[in-house]
Amino acid sequence: MSISIVLLTHRRPDALALVLLGLARQRVPPLEVVVTEDGTEPETRQVVDEARACSPVPIIHLTQEHRGPRMSRARNRGVARASSEYVVFLDGDMVPGRDFVADHRDFARPGCLAQGSRVLAPEAITRALIAGRRVDVPFLAPGLGRRRHLIRAPFLRDLWGRPHHRRAGAKSCNLAFWREDLLRLNGFNEGMEGWGLEDAEIVQRAFHLGLWRRDLRMGAVAVHLWHPPHQLGADNPNWAVIREVEASRATRCEQGLAEHLG
Repeated sequence: MSISIVLLTHRRPDALALVLLGLARQRVPPLEVVVTEDGTEPETRQVVDEARACSPVPIIHLTQEHRGPRMSRARNRGVARASSEYVVFLDGDMVPGRDFVADHRDFARPGCLAQGSRVLAPEAITRALIAGRRVDVPFLAPGLGRRRHLIRAPFLRDLWGRPHHRRAGAKSCNLAFWREDLLRLNGFNEGMEGWGLEDAEIVQRAFHLGLWRRDLRMGAVAVHLWHPPHQLGADNPNWAVIREVEASRATRCEQGLAEHLG
């Protein structure tokens, strides 16, 4: 089974360097890493070029003009370029553990999407990791949020992963789909404006398509580096998009992955 990592980044080259370092030392490497940048920053290009020198797999770098948050478009472009049958989405501030790809490979099931978890690194630990170019975080490091997600236990991982149809907690920073299912869904909805909820929307459409969600716990460890928090307000216009998807039981978005194929 081939796996492509579609790695979204935006103006965070220091964090991206650690993520690429974590991907370079995977016990089971992916087929490729597609860095899809919402922007065209020279510092990001330099980080990618340096990472290629020590990467055991090809690293592809895509850019797009930054005109406000366009994460859905950037991810869709990454999927269009990816050549694997299974796609794992990872954000450019999510540092993967050594078994990240192996756990996603072992957890994948036909007819299901996989929702991974994350450990929250506080600002002090984030600064130390970046300064020292380190990717390992001790379990007892002070200030960690959701520390339990550093635990890796394959047997418990599989017991936890019972299929369900709950949308709450859907996050595209550690999320995996079969590429065939992404094509049927037409990928992420590029018609959603501003920041947030594009991950919840695609998961809702996936349920209408007949897919199940399995939560990957006790595996695919990833540490989310600190950044100033984003606020997702009740007045976010993307909530209306999700309500419309629920009411219509839509499976495909109108503006999505198909625009970047071929």
